[in-house]
Amino acid sequence: MNFWIQAVSLVGAVLILAAFVALQRGWARSSAAAYLWANFVGSSLLAAVAIVDRRLGFVLLEVVWAAVSLWSLMRPVREA
Repeated sequence: MNFWIQAVSLVGAVLILAAFVALQRGWARSSAAAYLWANFVGSSLLAAVAIVDRRLGFVLLEVVWAAVSLWSLMRPVREA
């Protein structure tokens, strides 16, 4: 099980870091769906790992990160 937890956490981290690099390099906008989805999925994966490991600080960080990303993804739908 430890292998899978590590694998999931690495995938989550890579998604968030790739989105961050794309934003910093000008390859993505902060409102772009791909950027927001990468943040949402990555932070959701890391939140799941934090819950399994009982790391409350990381649970808070990742759950809020996922919630804000999801809210931003849904916002254009509500405004349309």
